[in-house]
Amino acid sequence: MTPEHFRTLARYNAWANRHLYDACAALSDAEFRKPRQAFFGSILGTLNHVLVADRVWLGRLEGVPSGIAALDQILYGDLADLAAARTAEDARITALVDGYGAGELGRDLVYRTMAGTEHRTPVVWVLSHLFNHQTHHRGQAHGLLSQTAVPPSPLDLIYFLREREADVTADRA
Repeated sequence: MTPEHFRTLARYNAWANRHLYDACAALSDAEFRKPRQAFFGSILGTLNHVLVADRVWLGRLEGVPSGIAALDQILYGDLADLAAARTAEDARITALVDGYGAGELGRDLVYRTMAGTEHRTPVVWVLSHLFNHQTHHRGQAHGLLSQTAVPPSPLDLIYFLREREADVTADRA
């Protein structure tokens, strides 16, 4: 995998999050918080978990403490604050990935889990996990949205790639 591959995934990630959060903005606060059959208990809980995990992994990659205490931590209790934090985190992810060359992708990241166990994982696999984890839980949130009156938009990578290609074609015209 190349740096460009991860740059594309970072932009797709931000695009998909914008679409998902836009759909959530059409929900009532009660629907957004409503307990549902989901691992993190609600749309609010699921979206907070994604942000929590991103902060943990980015902290490891940047060598700074994440400040995260638990994977089910609720960082933001309302959608507006959560959406603003998500946008900032997506910009952080994009900036980090944009700064990586092939050499950085090949190095090992040595880190400790939240339980304190030391691990060593190549950065290429850490980034693969970061984006895969987001996609996994975004899919769960998408499914939870499907249980509401708000239709979630398609979040497939191919839609992002087509939209991006259409933008490039329009810019050339």
